[in-house]
Amino acid sequence: MSQVTNRQVICDTLLDAAKKDRDIVVVCSDSRGSASLAPFAEQYPKQFVEVGIAEQNLVSVSAGLASCNKKVFAASPASFLSTRSYEQVKVDVAYSKTNVTLIGISGGVSYGALGMTHHSCQDIAAMASLPDMRVYLPCDRFQTRKLIESLLEDEKPAYVRVSRSATEDVYEENMDFKLNRANVIKEGTDAVIISCGELVPYAVKAAKELEREGYRVGVIDMYCLKPMDENAVINAAEKADLIVTAEEHSPYGGLGSMVAQIVSASCPKKVVNLALPDGHIIAGTNHEIFQYYGLDDQGIKRAVIAGLSQGLVK
Repeated sequence: MSQVTNRQVICDTLLDAAKKDRDIVVVCSDSRGSASLAPFAEQYPKQFVEVGIAEQNLVSVSAGLASCNKKVFAASPASFLSTRSYEQVKVDVAYSKTNVTLIGISGGVSYGALGMTHHSCQDIAAMASLPDMRVYLPCDRFQTRKLIESLLEDEKPAYVRVSRSATEDVYEENMDFKLNRANVIKEGTDAVIISCGELVPYAVKAAKELEREGYRVGVIDMYCLKPMDENAVINAAEKADLIVTAEEHSPYGGLGSMVAQIVSASCPKKVVNLALPDGHIIAGTNHEIFQYYGLDDQGIKRAVIAGLSQGLVK
């Protein structure tokens, strides 16, 4: 398993780009350590702004810098960035269409034992509901680098959620990456698992185990939650009997809701949504939480088999 976190890759990618581009600016809210951005602050102190524990100011300051033609990457824990500073994100970034990439670090249940105050299980729904805001959840270090390199080339608002821990590699360094296009890892006719972020490696494992048992199961990495690759969803629904979504998010307004909306309108098929419950999440490591709520490879595998055989998820 890779020991390189996605947040470290973001720092490395920005460091490489800043060698040639002095307009790149990183803004942190007392989060340079947890965001792995301390090396950027040390190497490019004139391109780094520390606002302290003030997430609302983080967003507004970032928007101000972007209005001065800076390419701004603002990093803060996803739980606070997506809630405490939501109005500033809505007005100063999305509505104003400023060139700010919001980096939600330690997304989902990454903070584990710290509990619901530090979990970000509603951020996809919140950010995706804002006009002109894009939402991305890269799954591994190679995809994260490609995503950040692509975002450096445009001038639109974006929200990127990454985990606190390292994830297993799904891709290789020379992976084929297209911005706003889902990656079809494997096609399937019995079922297709659509996942994003840290759950993609679990989806891949589940599909491999199911294949050994005779099931033809595909996997789609929907790293681009908004804009969502609707064609990828429709193509999967046309070919498979069952669609299973797996996400580290509330059951409301996330990947499952978006996929179900597309499928029901274009190619009605059964959609099973695996998500965190609508309640306060247990404390534990992220893997323990995934296992408890059936979001790991074994939980996804059980859901696929149940959905195909009985039409119900046990």
